[in-house]
Amino acid sequence: MSKEAFSISKLKTIALTLLASALAVSLILYPRDALSASLRGLDLWWEIVFPSLLPFFITAEFLIGFGVVHGLGALSERFMRPLFNVPGCGGFVWVMGMASGYPSGAKWTADLRKKGQVTRAEAERLVAFTNASSPLFIFGAIAVGFFHDASLGILIAIAHYGGNFLVGIGMRFYKRNDQERSMDRASASWRDAFSKMHQSRLEDGRTLGKLMGDAVTRSVDTLLMVGGFIMLFSVLTELLKQTGAIHIFSHLLFYTGLPETFHVPFTAGMLELTTGIGAITETHEPLLAQLLIVSFILGFHGFSIQAQIASILAETDIRFKPYALARIAHGIVAAALIYVLYFVYRPFQQQSMPTWNPNENFTTPILEFFNHYGPPITLLMIMLMIAVKWNSERKAKKRSLRV
Repeated sequence: MSKEAFSISKLKTIALTLLASALAVSLILYPRDALSASLRGLDLWWEIVFPSLLPFFITAEFLIGFGVVHGLGALSERFMRPLFNVPGCGGFVWVMGMASGYPSGAKWTADLRKKGQVTRAEAERLVAFTNASSPLFIFGAIAVGFFHDASLGILIAIAHYGGNFLVGIGMRFYKRNDQERSMDRASASWRDAFSKMHQSRLEDGRTLGKLMGDAVTRSVDTLLMVGGFIMLFSVLTELLKQTGAIHIFSHLLFYTGLPETFHVPFTAGMLELTTGIGAITETHEPLLAQLLIVSFILGFHGFSIQAQIASILAETDIRFKPYALARIAHGIVAAALIYVLYFVYRPFQQQSMPTWNPNENFTTPILEFFNHYGPPITLLMIMLMIAVKWNSERKAKKRSLRV
């Protein structure tokens, strides 16, 4: 290691030590605020995130284990390769990532990379556009819960998913001269796709019981990690507010021309998007300005979600930098699409905007379901994961004793 590299390494160590020490001191000085923020993050994960994402994660594990992804990949090759320069199996990740929300796309991209179905460059292209907000969050939490206007959900969703699609088109040129390429080539017929699916299931070799156990344990493990990041960044955001440090970062926004009322909410949204979006919609700025900032934050994902995805990608050789750059591009493109689409939506704005009573509780049947049944579902699945792991360890111990 050169002297200059060694000096940079020492500076990094000092910086990380100071940050960790500042966090520890802040937790000691503001224990009640930290606890409240942690509980808010826990409630979000406990009631909404875990029960809404778990079915998608388990279903995806089944589809991968049964070889369905391989069969669909062969059929999807005809449009995934020309559009995004990724193999057909990326079509599954793209659709499921949009349906279930982040960080699902990163998880399944990492799984495909571990199985050798995509190259490193293809995985980096894929993870850049397959992580999106779920329709449940856009229509339920943002449009109805924050803006109190269900019709805005369509506007935000078109800009968000359209921006992701355009980012995917742009990422097809990333490392396009890379010589390494996955095995998928020409598109296959239905018969060939079924043969590939059947062969993949045989190669997997797991029984139905084993596959179910693996699906539950892997899905719950991932969601436990997600819950930890949600609580951590909820606490970090609250501590930055209590210590006043968030205003230091928000002062940097003076040079961007952003209205001053957006500075603190935007900074909070860059850390954890749910908190920031809620604060943005509470300002008295024009609706278009709020939509522009919300769309950018949704595309950027916030550092909380980016940290979740970085943790997932760390288990592979997929680099985080292409994903991070794509998030900036997604935020800008989504905001630009909102600006254009808003003037199409505006003529219908008066008819669609409901009369809002501040004391009225805006909700949806889906959110009501998760509020009532989310916690018991979460608890039940965690207990099931513990039982499955205990049974697997018991069987492994028995086999080792026999040997």
